[in-house]
Amino acid sequence: MATGLRERKKQQTRELIAETARRLFADRGFDRVSVAEVARAADVSQQTVFNYFPRKEDLVYWRLETFEEELLTTVREREPGEPVLAAFTRFLSRPRGLLGKQDPEARDRLAALTTMILDSPALLAREQQILAGYTDSLAALIAEEQGAKPGDLEPWVAANAMMGVHRAIVAYARERIRDGARHPRLARDVQARTERALELLDGGLADYAVKPAP
Repeated sequence: MATGLRERKKQQTRELIAETARRLFADRGFDRVSVAEVARAADVSQQTVFNYFPRKEDLVYWRLETFEEELLTTVREREPGEPVLAAFTRFLSRPRGLLGKQDPEARDRLAALTTMILDSPALLAREQQILAGYTDSLAALIAEEQGAKPGDLEPWVAANAMMGVHRAIVAYARERIRDGARHPRLARDVQARTERALELLDGGLADYAVKPAP
C-alpha cells in the first residue's frame, strides 16, 4: 500500500509539472520559458523537474510514451496469420489524443499545442528523435518475429514505411490546424487521408511479416 501511495504521488507530481509547463508554454511559447520558471510555477525544485523530465522537450512529449507502448503491443499481440500492416492500420485508425476528442477545450488545446510545436525548432527536432526511436523499436520487433538475419533490410524498410505514414499525417494535420481547420471536419479529413496513405502501402506490405503460428 505504501508503494502504491508513493507511485500515485509521483504520478501526481509529474502531471502537475507537465500541466504547469503546458500553460506557460501555451501562453508565452516553448522557447521563451525556462525550466527554472516551470519549477517555480509548479512549486518544486528545478532538480525535481529534471528528475521527471530529463529534457525540457519531454515536458511536451511525455505522453508519447504510451504511443510506443500501444504500438508495440498491438503488433506483438496480433493474431497468428495477420500481417504487420494490418495491425499497424488498426493501431493508427484508433481515435487518440486531442484530435480524438470533440469538446471545445480539447479543440483549443490542440490548436495551441500545434502552434507551439510548429514555432519551436527544438520541439520539432526532439519529436523526430523520439519517432526515430519508436521506428527502430518497431523494426526490431518485426526482425525478431521474422527471424531476420543481421543486415536484412526488410524489417527496417517496413517499419520506416509505416511510421512514415504517421509522420506525414501528423504534418498534414498540423498544417490544416494552422490554416484554421477544427473538429469535427478535421478529424474526418485526417482519417480519410490516413486510409488513403495506408492503401499505398498495401500493395507492397500486405503479405509481409505475417505472424507465424505458435
